[in-house]
Amino acid sequence: MSTAYPATASPPRVAVLTGVGLAVPGLTLPDELLGTVRDGGFDPVTGLVGRDLRHKDRASRLALRAAAPALKDAGLFIDGSYHGVGDTTAVVVSTNVGILENVCSFADTIARDTVLGLSPLGLPQTSSNVIAGSVAMAHGLRGPNVTLCNGPTSGLDALYWARALIVTGRADTAVVIGVEPAGDIVTKLLGTPALDGAVALVLESAASAAERGATVRATVAGCARAADLAGAVARAGGLTPDLWLTEAADDPAGPRANAVLDPAAGLGAASGALGLLQAAAAIAHLDEHGGHTVLATCGGPEDDGVAAVFLTGPHHTP
Repeated sequence: MSTAYPATASPPRVAVLTGVGLAVPGLTLPDELLGTVRDGGFDPVTGLVGRDLRHKDRASRLALRAAAPALKDAGLFIDGSYHGVGDTTAVVVSTNVGILENVCSFADTIARDTVLGLSPLGLPQTSSNVIAGSVAMAHGLRGPNVTLCNGPTSGLDALYWARALIVTGRADTAVVIGVEPAGDIVTKLLGTPALDGAVALVLESAASAAERGATVRATVAGCARAADLAGAVARAGGLTPDLWLTEAADDPAGPRANAVLDPAAGLGAASGALGLLQAAAAIAHLDEHGGHTVLATCGGPEDDGVAAVFLTGPHHTP
C-alpha cells in the first residue's frame, strides 16, 4: 500500500530593499532626510548635464541620476553597467506632474505653429511612461515597466506594485522611482513651490539578495490602500511602528509611534515622490536601528484614499 504525502508548498517570496539613491537638490544620502547635515549635495545645474542625458526631458534626467546611485548602492551597478539580470528586472515609476511641462509646451507649439511646428525628437516626452522607459533602456532592464500617476498616494502605490511583481514571481528585482520636476507650469498648477528631484529604491526577492550576498536594508512587511488612515494601517498589517513618516501627524486615527516625522518637509510639494522619499528615510533609520519597524503613510481625508507601508529592519523580530 502506498502512502500519499501532501505537496510541500513553496515558501512565500519576500521583497527586501537593498539600495537607495537620491537626486534631490542639496542632498547626498538618505540620512539627510532625517536631519543629518552635510555640505554640498546634488546640484541640478551641474548634475543634469552629460551626453547620456541628451534629448531627454527633465523628469527622465532626474530619474536617471537617482537610479544609478541606487543600483550602485545595491551592488548592481559596476564599472558603468548593470550587473543584474535584465530580463527579470522591473522599473516602476511614480510621478504626477512629470510630463506636464512637456505636454503644455507641445500644446503651445500646436496653437502657434500647428502640428508642423512639432519636433519628432520631443514627442516621446509627452508620454507618461517616458521616464520608466528611459531608465529601462539606459540599464537594459527588460522586465515589467509601469508608471503610476494617481495622486498623493502614488509613491507608496508604486512600492506596493513593485512588491507585488516580486512576490508573485513576475520579477526578481525592481527599480522603483519617485520623480517630480519643478517649473513655472507645475508651480502654477500646485499653487506652491514643487520638489525638483527624484528618489530611487532597489527591491529584490529575499532569495535573490541572499544568493548574491547583498546587504538587506529593510523588508517590505506590508502594503495597503484604504479609504482612511486607520483602515490602511490595519490592512497593511497593523504593526506597532517605532517611527511614523507622514504628513498627517495630527490625524487622531494615527497609530502610536515613538517618533513622527515628515522627511519631505522643506523640499517643496513632493507629490508622487513623497512616498518614496519616506521609504528612503525609513532605510536610513533602519540602517541605525535594525530591529525597528517604520510606517510610511500618504494621502488623507481630502484625497481618494490613504496608502500605508510597513518596513522592518534586518534584525526585526516579528
